[in-house]
Amino acid sequence: SATEIIEKLNLPKPTVNRILSQLEVEGFLQREPVKKRYIPGPRSRQIVLSVMSNEDLGAPRHSILQALSDEIGETCNCTMLDGDRTVYFDRVEANWPYRIQLPVGSRLPLHCTASGKLFLAYMKPRQRNRLLNAAPLKRNTDRTITDPELLLKELKKTKKAGFGIDDEELMDGMVAISVPIFNESNEICFTVAVHAPSIRKPLEVLRQYLPALRTAAAAMSVTYCKNQED
Repeated sequence: SATEIIEKLNLPKPTVNRILSQLEVEGFLQREPVKKRYIPGPRSRQIVLSVMSNEDLGAPRHSILQALSDEIGETCNCTMLDGDRTVYFDRVEANWPYRIQLPVGSRLPLHCTASGKLFLAYMKPRQRNRLLNAAPLKRNTDRTITDPELLLKELKKTKKAGFGIDDEELMDGMVAISVPIFNESNEICFTVAVHAPSIRKPLEVLRQYLPALRTAAAAMSVTYCKNQED
């Protein structure tokens, strides 16, 4: 809130309000619609996405993702949470004529994607409930879970299993599996996922690659989400 920012910066109220107003105009901050607290704006989120997608910074991660895609033979990606969406910030396309085009920067809903379910499953209950009840959950396919109560049951299973699934819930004919990458505080930094046309690799086939996904996630966690000593 503006009051908390004033206290932390120890600056005059008019000065802080002027700075906040300018940052809001420039798109670096925006206000929540109900509580009017400040949250990162679209330009701040774009900076984060650009940093995470940077080729030099992301080279080790991309190499791990490339090896994973080569092993599975399908498209693999990394996603992070962006408000009420997941966003792709790294991706390796499978070399198939038939594939789903979701480029880096794509923002997808939480309730019907493998990675989105993981973010929801490990989210604090208050934050999760606010997201799930803010608006009706959109039905993308006949398999999309749109009842918040049913989705909460699904999220409990997701957290217990330690991986998320998309069983043709976002798109007809597409399935996906995702695993979390944790930091030292046991919070999700980002996820690594694989998706494929169900006609080529049904969900049960993708499940066989969970060990490979978890190995890749562990390698990325050590590189990007853990404090490393010299």
